[in-house]
Amino acid sequence: MAKTSAFDRNTVEFVTVAAEYCAFLEQIYDKEPTRVADVISKLLPLVYLKASMLTDTEPERLYLEEIVTEPEYDAIRMSLQQKFGENDDYLEVFVEDMKYSDTPVRRCISEDLADIYQALKNFVHSYRSGLDEVMEEAVAVCSEGFRTYWGQTLTNTLRAVHNVRYNSDFNEDESSVYD
Repeated sequence: MAKTSAFDRNTVEFVTVAAEYCAFLEQIYDKEPTRVADVISKLLPLVYLKASMLTDTEPERLYLEEIVTEPEYDAIRMSLQQKFGENDDYLEVFVEDMKYSDTPVRRCISEDLADIYQALKNFVHSYRSGLDEVMEEAVAVCSEGFRTYWGQTLTNTLRAVHNVRYNSDFNEDESSVYD
């Protein structure tokens, strides 16, 4: 696998989008549910696109600080759950457990978005250290997480968010508020 530069264009653009995603989720408390669904439906594809453009590198397994605490994770998850309300649950077919189940697997938009938040917030924190070795490792760990876990979670959740945003009675206002 190729060595990545912590300062190449794709990495810098990914950091920017990841930081924007995290900042938005940290500020949803006073936002209308329709705005939250609208913005998330636009941010998730950007996060996916920019993450998919990162160079695949193998992490060296250096210690990276995980700054998202359980109370912070729960606050983000619960705030999202409150915004999505009864639309928070969705049925998922692209999970490993589905292979062995006769019944659908229930997922929550709020939990999936909080999982992505946790991965991205920890990444952004490590990247902002300014230490080349830590930044390189943060990119490698985040890229690996994208390929193995949260990338699939993102695409599954985007489908559910799209349904809430465009196919439910959740949003009567079709105007976009994210520029």
